[in-house]
Amino acid sequence: MYNFEIEKPATIADAVKALGRDEAQPLSGGQTLIPTLKARLAAPSVLVSLHGIDEMKGVCLDDDGRLCIGGATIHSVVAKEAQAHYPALAGLAARIGDPAVRNRGTIGGSVANNDPSACYPAAVLASGATVVTNKREIAADDYFQGMFATALEEGEIVTEVKFPIPQSAHYEKHIQPASRFPLVAAFVAKYADGVRVAITGASEDGVFRWTEAEEMLSNSFAADGLKGLTVDGSGMISDLHGSGEYRAHLVGVMTRRAVAAMGG
Repeated sequence: MYNFEIEKPATIADAVKALGRDEAQPLSGGQTLIPTLKARLAAPSVLVSLHGIDEMKGVCLDDDGRLCIGGATIHSVVAKEAQAHYPALAGLAARIGDPAVRNRGTIGGSVANNDPSACYPAAVLASGATVVTNKREIAADDYFQGMFATALEEGEIVTEVKFPIPQSAHYEKHIQPASRFPLVAAFVAKYADGVRVAITGASEDGVFRWTEAEEMLSNSFAADGLKGLTVDGSGMISDLHGSGEYRAHLVGVMTRRAVAAMGG
């Protein structure tokens, strides 16, 4: 590690002001950023902790019936407080990492970082959620823009995520045992106007919607209908844990299992 300053603002306004300093970077749960600093892959001069901002914490329903989760809400709280309204999302949060990660990592940090194997981006994209920042609201389809890339601008922080609650949903992931990240995972959400399917852990471009599966499931919601439907393995991540072709195969397997778990 190296020397840096740390700011601990108590409000969103103070956090935005602190982020205006030269080489300042937001710190949420720190589950990705701290290892990055230790490896000297990043060297901000100022870290702005979002952990103490109470207005960015909590889970509630808004007037439109959406499940609203503050950006600084830790995974273990989501796992508990989302259960009554969005069980699939609560189940996703309950299986992130280990207890240490779940009691420190936040939904806002996960969504802002957009790791290609993170769990939350799949839920956000499959739910057609809205990412709220200190400046604006961004639709999920416009927010994720590639591996570790988002629509966030300099000094912009994720303050809340708003989830439309589906008729039914399920998150199915094949866990990579060492990291607890999904090797491949599928989040399937069924709404009155159709089905959305988001895949994480597989693509070199990060989380993506599997539109061919969405079309098929919107016409006939059945796992058997997906048999024979495949994705191109050439754009998939290939590493010591699995080849691109293997990950492409798992995309179909995880999606069918998710649909089957939903009764399809």
